[in-house]
Amino acid sequence: MRSSQILSTLACTLWLSFAATAHAQEATQPSEPTEAQPAPESEEATPTSLGSPFPPAFPGQTNGPVVTSRTRFQVTTIASGFNRPWAIAFLPDGRMLVTEKPTGKLYIVTQQGVKSPPVAGLPAVDGRDQGGLLDVEVAPDFATSRLIYWTYYEPRSGGNGLAVGRGRLLDGAQPRIDSLRIIFRMKPTLDSTMHAGGRLVFHPDGTLFVTLGERSILPGRVQARQLNSHFGKIVRINPDGTVPANNPFVNRTGARPEIYSLGHRNVLAAALDGQGRLWEVEMGPLGGDELNLVGAGKDYGWPTIGYGTEYSGAPIHQSGQGPGMEQPVYFWNPVISPSGMTIYSGNLFPEWKGNFFIGGLSSHALVRLVIANDRVVGEERLKPAGNGRVREVVQGPEGALYLLTDDPNGSLLKMTPQGATP
Repeated sequence: MRSSQILSTLACTLWLSFAATAHAQEATQPSEPTEAQPAPESEEATPTSLGSPFPPAFPGQTNGPVVTSRTRFQVTTIASGFNRPWAIAFLPDGRMLVTEKPTGKLYIVTQQGVKSPPVAGLPAVDGRDQGGLLDVEVAPDFATSRLIYWTYYEPRSGGNGLAVGRGRLLDGAQPRIDSLRIIFRMKPTLDSTMHAGGRLVFHPDGTLFVTLGERSILPGRVQARQLNSHFGKIVRINPDGTVPANNPFVNRTGARPEIYSLGHRNVLAAALDGQGRLWEVEMGPLGGDELNLVGAGKDYGWPTIGYGTEYSGAPIHQSGQGPGMEQPVYFWNPVISPSGMTIYSGNLFPEWKGNFFIGGLSSHALVRLVIANDRVVGEERLKPAGNGRVREVVQGPEGALYLLTDDPNGSLLKMTPQGATP
């Protein structure tokens, strides 16, 4: 047997050994708490003193310099009483769409905090654990099409999967969805209540990015780098669900043509920068949350490489680096548990222009990153929600930052400069 074959066999044997150990541990003691009974640091539950098992690949890849904003801000509560809200999207008139994760309800909320009745006509969701109704986005041509898009855990025979729905929003005393259509379904179906991703990002070229997870359990995890599966991928589709002709794997035999990038764990935060490039922040396991600049056809390595371990402390990876696999621009260890992201471009907070803002769950913070030459040169932990879990952050049309707190009595918050009229 050639040496390359021996090394390959050894690597496979080690991986299967690690996987079997982790699988046995998952079977007897869940590694990730449910959101119905969240541990102190769910949605991913991690100690705060963990160090990475591997050194960073380059200086500044982790533990960046701590910076402090000169800008003072104030926080106004617009509305509360949401059951674990997940996403915000702005209508052209300044009202907001707000999703409620476990219940599958969608509300229209005014700037004065008046909530509509739940929007009728949405499909049923599987709302267990990390499932339910997730992201919502307004079509770029909403003024004429009235179309909105949303992601949700779709109940299916044999399990569930992430789906993308779209429909026309009909306004009024009882808002509803008309012309409902499911334009994308994650495949294959798997019975898991975790790690389906779910962020939507429209690109100026008219395409739509959908971020996906690898479903957490081992039968899903091992598919994250396989092109015949949507698990652990970012996909790119047209607004009607068709596949763009210039997708990187569209002509690859056996590959799902929607795939744009692969090797991701669970992507819950994504945004475009001023150049139209897609950035994402994905949850690591026990350590190793990652900030990635996403490129067409690139492989981000999960579960082969990474900077964390199993929740039991058992190893997942043999290295933090590997040939043909991308390095994160930045990683956190201990984790922030990212969810929701915006890249600030407004004028209300001049100091923050170009900064990345990421909602933190286990970190109970709004994480601010200062970026220069595609590297993190500063990090700050803001506390606009006190010690609450920040699920979502978006920039409003006037330049304010809007947040959702992840709580059974969740709130919609607005950040403005101190002294400004809310």
